Amino acid sequence: QVQLVESGGGLVQAGGSLRLSCAASGRTFSSVAMGWFRQAPGKEREFVAAISMNGGSTRTADSVKGRFTITRDNAKNTVYLQMNSLKPEDTAVYYCGAARSLTIMVAAGDYWGKGTLVTVSS
Repeated sequence: QVQLVESGGGLVQAGGSLRLSCAASGRTFSSVAMGWFRQAPGKEREFVAAISMNGGSTRTADSVKGRFTITRDNAKNTVYLQMNSLKPEDTAVYYCGAARSLTIMVAAGDYWGKGTLVTVSS
């Protein structure tokens, strides 16, 4: 089992930046791939970004490529999502996930946090 707690969400103006954090516990952090999904009102949950166990490989959705960066600190059991040049369409609840592999993380994830709300005003 992996427990995940997100933080860092909030209200920001378009063009601004936010950094989301996700603290993990319950399993050796370096043994799981990590990632972020998001769900906007009235829409399905969608993949945002993922990172491999050692941080050497990342995957990013086309919709956020060049604006969002995922990183992890295995010493702190934490994964981050740096979000720059935010747009109103980035408004969503952002969920942190963990999975047995990067491929599974990109597809669906195994474990999930409760989410943190990001609101981007125009």
